[in-house]
Order: sequence, then structure tokens, then C-alpha cells
Amino acid sequence: MEVISYTIQAVLTVFTFYCFVISLFGFYRKHEDCLLPPSSRLAVVVAAHNEERVIGELIRNLHGLNYPKDLYDIYVVADNCIDDTAKIAAERGALVIERFNNVEKGKGYALEYAFNEIFNSGIEYDAVVVFDADNLVSKDFLMIMNTHLLKGEKIIQGYLDTKNAEDTWITKAIYICYIITNRFLQLAKYNLGLTCALGGTGMCLSVDVLKKYGWGMTSLTEDLEFQTKALMNNLKVTWAHDARIYDEKPLTLMQSWRQRKRWMQGHCNVAGRYMFKLLWEGITNKNFAMVDGALYLVQPFFWMFTGLGMITNIIIGPEILMENPQWAVLGFFAQFFYFSLGLAMERVRPKVYWWLFFYPIFAITWIPVAYIGFAMRKNKEWNHTLHIRDIKHENLQNLYLPAKADDRRTS
Repeated sequence: MEVISYTIQAVLTVFTFYCFVISLFGFYRKHEDCLLPPSSRLAVVVAAHNEERVIGELIRNLHGLNYPKDLYDIYVVADNCIDDTAKIAAERGALVIERFNNVEKGKGYALEYAFNEIFNSGIEYDAVVVFDADNLVSKDFLMIMNTHLLKGEKIIQGYLDTKNAEDTWITKAIYICYIITNRFLQLAKYNLGLTCALGGTGMCLSVDVLKKYGWGMTSLTEDLEFQTKALMNNLKVTWAHDARIYDEKPLTLMQSWRQRKRWMQGHCNVAGRYMFKLLWEGITNKNFAMVDGALYLVQPFFWMFTGLGMITNIIIGPEILMENPQWAVLGFFAQFFYFSLGLAMERVRPKVYWWLFFYPIFAITWIPVAYIGFAMRKNKEWNHTLHIRDIKHENLQNLYLPAKADDRRTS
């Protein structure tokens, strides 16, 4: 049993060290203050399923973006809606695409349908920008995406921020998680020239890429599937740190549990289909971006190994841990210190640092979620996440220090 325990610890240590090395490149950030003149014609696509409570405010927000109105259109794909989502969207000036299909359910199918409708409309677009119905968007979002497109980037992910961070301890923990991920994973990989992770919303996709390779994403994590498919074709996801999306986070642990279980189901499904293929392609072609992409797919198994390591330590007893307890204590506090550096670089307000204490509790819950997601990886039944926080973009909680506040607000 001790051999198993040491083996697990060795695997976790190597993977953690790899992530740590990657994260070091998140300390550098190149500020791109020069926005190129707007010229890209964009189709803004909002996927919505029974979102009458929040869809109106997003559309109002999108109409007020700092981008020429003749260069973007707002589409709402009302997917199997039985409420007034389509009606409200149309009244607010969006182009509504209604879809009814009780067999093929989920955002991936809805986007596939919407893309085909848009491409067959006769209007030529350079890219599509995808949002969720509960989002709010920073004023310069499209201007920033236009700049990235004109620089030749084909798949761009915006900064995932939080719309309701102060609501509950769960939203505070999730906010911390996203801040750290944005800085030490997304920005770091962008600086290294590796592929970033698509977040399902706030993503800009070149029409040329969509037409050449198709969408066809039908898993529960359509963003991860497309990101992996793109990498298989040597297309990287790039990162726009100043293009911000404010996403509504679950208010309770159970709501978050259900959402993350769906993510883990989809993640494990995609990993099973692509991980070894991507790893082999990366090794044979000496393409480190592909190897890194394969390692990213390992994430659910990292949490599963973490849980297994905890179980073996309990079975063996505290003897191993107590051999060098100072290292365990040092590692615990080092993590808090390192994450605090990430918060400092994002210039959050002092009260946010206290939210770090919620994060370890939230992180531990990933372990059972990963196991359940793995066990249910072949189940593709989609479950809707309820959104109720109808917040105006000018009333967003400002959690950043004044010197950088304008970069984080949509007002």
C-alpha cells in the first residue's frame, strides 16, 4: 500500500510541478493598448434555453458596445424555449432563430443549427462571437476581438469574469478559481504560444475555420471538444485578457455540483476520444502544443488521483505525513501566497483576498465530481443551469482597484 501511495504522490507531484512551471509565465503581461480600426463583420450569437429573466439585459448591453452598429448583428438562438425568451429577444432588437428538437438537446446542437442558419442567410461575416444568455460584456469586447482577428488569430477566448461574485461563498470561491485560471493558465499559455482553453462563452471563431472544419460539437463540453479538434488541425486558441465576459455563477454548492458534473462528463468523454491520439500526434510531430493539449485533458484524472491519494493516506495512517509535517504546512501556506500574487497582479480589492479561504473547500468537492463525471461520461443528457441574476451592466460589482477598474467594468 505504501508503494501505491508513493506512486500516486509522485504522479501528482510531477503534474503539479508542470502546472507550476507553466503558471510562471502568467507573471508577464503585454499590454495591447493600440486597438486596430474596426473592419471585421461579426455575428454575435447568444445561445438561450428558457432565459427570459436575463436575455433582455444582455441584448441591451450588446447594443451599447463600442463597435460600429453596421459591422455586427445580434442573433439569439432560442433553443427549445417554452417561455418568452424569443419574444423578449425580438422586442430588444435581436435576430431570433428558434429551434425545436427534443432529441438533440444542448448548446452544441443549438450552435450548430444557428451557424448553419447564419451561413445560409447570404450575409458574409468574418467571425462569430458566442455568448451565453446570462452574460454581460465589456464595452470594448468586439473592438478587441477585431484587433486579434486582424492580427491573424482565428480562435480567441475572452477573459471569464464573474457577474455575481459577492452573492454566496460558492460564488466567491468560483470567482477566485477563475481569476487564478485566467492569470496562471490562460495568460501563461498565451505567452508561451500554447493553446488556451475555450470557456464556452466569450469566444470568437473565424468563419473560415468554421466552414473549413465544421462545428459538429455535440458533447456536453462543446467548447473543449472544438478546442481539441482545432489543435488536432494545428489551430491554437489565443487569449484576449482585456475582453471581459461577466458570467453568472451558481449560488449553491448543489447547483455548482450539477454544473461541474456535466463538465466532467463531457471532459472525460472528450479525453477518452482524443487524449492519446493528441499525445501521439504531438510526440511524433514534435509539437509541444499538442502534448500540452493532451495533458490538459488529464485534468479529471488529476482530481481522481488526488482523491485516491487521500484514501491511501487514511488507510496507511498519518505516519507518512508526520515524517515531515513541516513540508505539508509549508505547501499549504505556499499555495495561499502564490494565489495571492495572482490576485495582486489582477489588482483586486483587499476584501477579495479573504475569499481565498473558501477556495480549498470548493476545490475538494472537485474530487467526487470527477469520479461521478467519469462514471457517467457516456451519458450525454444535457441539464439546464437556471439563471436568475438580472444585473444591469452599469451595476456590476467593482472588485478591482481604481487604477485598473475601467478594464473590468462595462460602464
